[in-house]
Amino acid sequence: MTPAAEPALPGDHAAQLAREAIGLLTAAGQTVAVAESLTGGLVTAALTSVPGASAVVRGGVVAYATELKSELLGVPPGLLARHGAVHPEVAAAMASGVRQRLGATYGAATTGVAGPGPAEGKPQGTVFLAVDGPAGAAGAGLRLTGDRGQVRGESVRCVLSLLVSALREDDS
Repeated sequence: MTPAAEPALPGDHAAQLAREAIGLLTAAGQTVAVAESLTGGLVTAALTSVPGASAVVRGGVVAYATELKSELLGVPPGLLARHGAVHPEVAAAMASGVRQRLGATYGAATTGVAGPGPAEGKPQGTVFLAVDGPAGAAGAGLRLTGDRGQVRGESVRCVLSLLVSALREDDS
C-alpha cells in the first residue's frame, strides 16, 4: 500500500507572514476569520500554527461546494449563478461574509482553481483573494503556474500578504 501524499503546507515565507499577521492583530487587539475554497483550510492552519493565535483567530470556514458559499458565507446566489464560484466579487463577498458571520475585525478569503485542469471554464491557477476590514476591502486576482500543491501554497502566501498589507495600512 502506498502512503497518501502529504497535504501541501505553506512554506517559510507564508509562515513568516502568518507570524506577522498574528503579531499585528494582537498588538491592535483585533481579530480575523478566514473563508477558504481552493486552499481547503491551509490559510487557517498557517495562522493557527503561530503561538498566541487563539487570541486573535475567530475561526475558518471551508466552503468548497458552491452552494455553501451562499449558505454559510452569504455570497449572493445570483452572483454565483452569473459568474460561478471563481470570480473576484465572490472572493470579496466571502471575505465580507466570514467577517460578519464570525464577528471578526478582518475577513480573508480564497477561491479559485487549484487543478488538475480547468474548472468552470477557468484554467488551473486562476485564483481570487480578498480581505475585508475596517478600512474597506482589498482583492487580488492571480494566474499561478505549477501543480495543485504549488497553486494552493502560493494562494496561502498571497492572501496572507494581502492581510498583512491591510493590517499595516489600517495601523498607519
